[in-house]
Amino acid sequence: MSKNFPCLVLLRHGQSEWNKNNLFTGWVDIPLSPKGIEEALAAGREIADIPFDVIFISKLVRASMTAMLAMSVHSSGKIPRLIHEGKMGEMGQIYSEKSEATTIPVHSSWHLNERMYGELQGCNKDEMREKYGEEQVKFWRRSFDVPPPGGESLKICSERTLPYFQEKVLPYLKNIKNVLISAHGNSLRSIVMHLDSLSEEEVLKLEIPTGHPLIYQYQDGNWIKQT
Repeated sequence: MSKNFPCLVLLRHGQSEWNKNNLFTGWVDIPLSPKGIEEALAAGREIADIPFDVIFISKLVRASMTAMLAMSVHSSGKIPRLIHEGKMGEMGQIYSEKSEATTIPVHSSWHLNERMYGELQGCNKDEMREKYGEEQVKFWRRSFDVPPPGGESLKICSERTLPYFQEKVLPYLKNIKNVLISAHGNSLRSIVMHLDSLSEEEVLKLEIPTGHPLIYQYQDGNWIKQT
């Protein structure tokens, strides 16, 4: 990995308690399981020597837990600092340059939230396969533009995720800053679809495992996936 180009790390949160129980989670705000905590720490050790300048997370606790746990084992020793708007932001100012230099700003947004699974949220995946058939559930989970009942398709999810990425995240990379995004399987699938120029058919096969960092370098407007 060249140090001359900025680095983007995409990290799907570790296993949540509802992942463990085989439930559709979506926007239901469920924390990490003990295994998920270990996955987040292991991921943190993998990226411990990448000097991050900024972190982006979703509004869901499993993503924020993953980012904080990963950074707890970072070699820089820098402390993640959540950036708030409004009164919280006004009251949370740091007045010491020395102290501010020990922190990494963390921005949270619902635009990076998991795909909303509508009427499937909280339902057991195997029970939904028995009720609707395995092919139908697979179609809801993996098709690009067909949403589950009352929920979002990957296409709808990408329509909020990608503009946020372009407007908020990309400027840091263009300014030679290293970025960590801690988010979810489908919000990250939509970003990877863009970075890897995947077709609607190709993205159906894309799986992003929990707690496994995906690393890209931004080189002259191109995305180079690292191994």
